[in-house]
Amino acid sequence: MSIATAPFIRLHAQDDVVIARQQLIGGTAVEQATVKGLIPAGHKVAVREIASGQPIRRYNQIIGFASKPIHAGEHVHVHNCTVGEHKGSFEREYAFCADVQADHSRKHREFLGYVRKNGQVATRNYIGILSSVNCSATVARGIADFFSSHHRPAALADFPNVDGVVALTHATGCGMDHSGLGMQLLRRTMSGYATHANFAAVLVVGLGCETNQIAAWLDHNKLGEGPTLRPFNIQDVGGTNKAIEKGIALIKEMLPEANAIARQACDLSHLCVGLQCGGSDGYSGISANPALGVAVDLLVEHGGTAILSETPEIYGAEHLLTRRAVNQAVAEKLLQRIRWWEQYTAVNEGEMNNNPSPGNKAGGLTTILEKSLGAVAKGGTSSLRAVYEYAEPVSEHGLVYMDTPGYDPVSATGQVAGGANIICFTTGRGSAYGCAPSPSLKLATNSALWQRQSDDIDINCGEIIDGSSNLQQMGERIFELMIATASGQSTKSEQHGYGQNEFVPWQVGAVM
Repeated sequence: MSIATAPFIRLHAQDDVVIARQQLIGGTAVEQATVKGLIPAGHKVAVREIASGQPIRRYNQIIGFASKPIHAGEHVHVHNCTVGEHKGSFEREYAFCADVQADHSRKHREFLGYVRKNGQVATRNYIGILSSVNCSATVARGIADFFSSHHRPAALADFPNVDGVVALTHATGCGMDHSGLGMQLLRRTMSGYATHANFAAVLVVGLGCETNQIAAWLDHNKLGEGPTLRPFNIQDVGGTNKAIEKGIALIKEMLPEANAIARQACDLSHLCVGLQCGGSDGYSGISANPALGVAVDLLVEHGGTAILSETPEIYGAEHLLTRRAVNQAVAEKLLQRIRWWEQYTAVNEGEMNNNPSPGNKAGGLTTILEKSLGAVAKGGTSSLRAVYEYAEPVSEHGLVYMDTPGYDPVSATGQVAGGANIICFTTGRGSAYGCAPSPSLKLATNSALWQRQSDDIDINCGEIIDGSSNLQQMGERIFELMIATASGQSTKSEQHGYGQNEFVPWQVGAVM
């Protein structure tokens, strides 16, 4: 029976479960079993007897343990599958570097990008406004509003090569240790955005008395004030109205040079893609995530870079990445970040298995192990070449890893700070998300979502579940869409104006 006609999907011959392609009703034949009750689409049904305490396999990997006896044909979900006390009772085979691939001969493709004077290549051409602290957010937004779509006929009509003026504000910058981890992360993130290729120029607005002093940030990160980086404080210029007026005047000075640039053919090695998944479901690890992995492998073959992230959502699947690490140091650095997260969650009286979310569970995911195994598929099969901490500049080409939270806005903010000039975001439950200044492509895992929310989704990977496409075909389509987007084709989120509110630097440590 083909995937196009079978009511279920078997992923591996050794799996204890299969996945429902559609809602299954009692009496439906599933291999040698008969369905008992209703099985929602995307959920798991047992195909053999599983004793209490025994492991349950999907992808031929352990996704949890039976909390009570499970009979063939029964729904396998949170009521009978758990990690719980078993979370430390089975060993991952880390097998450092066991699956490293030989380097492929380099392929050549081009996209139309903007080449900056320092050699960086951009996929978009924005002017950015950063706030040093929450207290300067209103002024930053007030400046950007002058150049919004409502004012564009007057303010930006003469600058067609400028994609827009965006304010990226946040809720921190004060009430924190001036040298602690939280401040380090904030300043590293701001630096990544201030120097991002997709910004032709950046204005930085402070209040003046905040902990995150602009002068100290510039000095610490070796950034110099100049025509493309203009900072000032509200207190120094005389309050809100004068600060907005000053900001508008400074951006008007920046616009002519920002506009004096045109797209040109650039090697695909300058494309850096951040990989995200949000609102995942039982199909994520079958359709959109592995299809994106195919596109990532193609990108890597052409010299490009892909950033896999969301450490709490690779937890339990990290052994699949250590096997692909190019050397032991890369593998060990990844495991160090895993251990940091175990300690961090414990200190905050949490645990790594607080995942999946209610929406993930409604979509068929049961444990963090199952969710992580699907999430890792976004990274394809390429070798893991480096591991970076949050918002660190990414310099290595190929597949790399960046340690971030699983919360998508925080994770993507770190990736963009690291240099990602495009984001690919898979979703099964639905997403309304953008990530200025980098365009964000959203990939649906199932056709029901595509039909319901195509206004926000760029490509339907549910065709894989339906049987009208396969992973290789869909991966190639995603790859081509990456190139078109990098060359200027707008995404759904850009058309809706998403991106300014999704700048969320990772906030850790005590608020004082």
